[in-house]
Amino acid sequence: MSLHDVTRAFEGLYDPAWAASWDAVGLVCGDPAQPVRRILFAVDPVAEVVDEAREWGADLVVTHHPLLLRGVTGVAATTPKGRLVHRLITGGTALYTAHTNADTAAPGVSDALAAAVGLPGPLSPLAPDPADPAGNRGIGRIGSLPEAVPLRDFAARAAAGLPRTAGGIRVSGDPRRPVQRVAVSGGAGDSLLDRARAAGVDVYLTSDLRHHPASEFAEHGDTALIDTAHWASEWPWLAEGAARLVSALGGERANVETRVSEIVTDAWSLAL
Repeated sequence: MSLHDVTRAFEGLYDPAWAASWDAVGLVCGDPAQPVRRILFAVDPVAEVVDEAREWGADLVVTHHPLLLRGVTGVAATTPKGRLVHRLITGGTALYTAHTNADTAAPGVSDALAAAVGLPGPLSPLAPDPADPAGNRGIGRIGSLPEAVPLRDFAARAAAGLPRTAGGIRVSGDPRRPVQRVAVSGGAGDSLLDRARAAGVDVYLTSDLRHHPASEFAEHGDTALIDTAHWASEWPWLAEGAARLVSALGGERANVETRVSEIVTDAWSLAL
């Protein structure tokens, strides 16, 4: 398989056209003609992930978060991101990013998050993509548990289903209150707080909730909140993305090996 073959198949699953206008997705570095035999999936394009890629012999790293989200005028090895670009190129390792196009896809990042925290289908988008007439794509997902459970129990289920981080998860609301209708959104999701409340969910699970929006939201008293680590809420998608790519390439006939990085790249390393 060439890098061109792999990226073409991947973009058939996670179309770059679905990305937000401000986003930077697609091939960051790499020769489309180079062969690809090993693909490493990770959330963040950071030094530890590049170390893992080189040690494992990955020809391609697929990350959820972009390396170069904002415009740059150079990638000299005098900066952390410039050093990563140089290490990738000199090691013959390509880098590809699927960010908000993977968030919007169906299935996508939030579908994998929903499964990880025990939320069965069917699911509907929390913020539908207006360019999707079928109404399947969009940011976030809404679904219902088979039966109502105490908020404390659902939070414990979510904590058990997500990879551990130093910060763990935080809960806003009476731990005893019953919850059944649930909204989830992988990554930073406080821009969807009003949508979650308007959808009438009992609890909204997302990441990076800030004090003031969360505090004001909690004052309504009708929807609980669960705040997870950003990295942890997006990590479950990696295995799904890898499996879908291999299938799109022809399964075992593709002769491509994938691996999901288990390195915790969450920004926080200790909570006291």
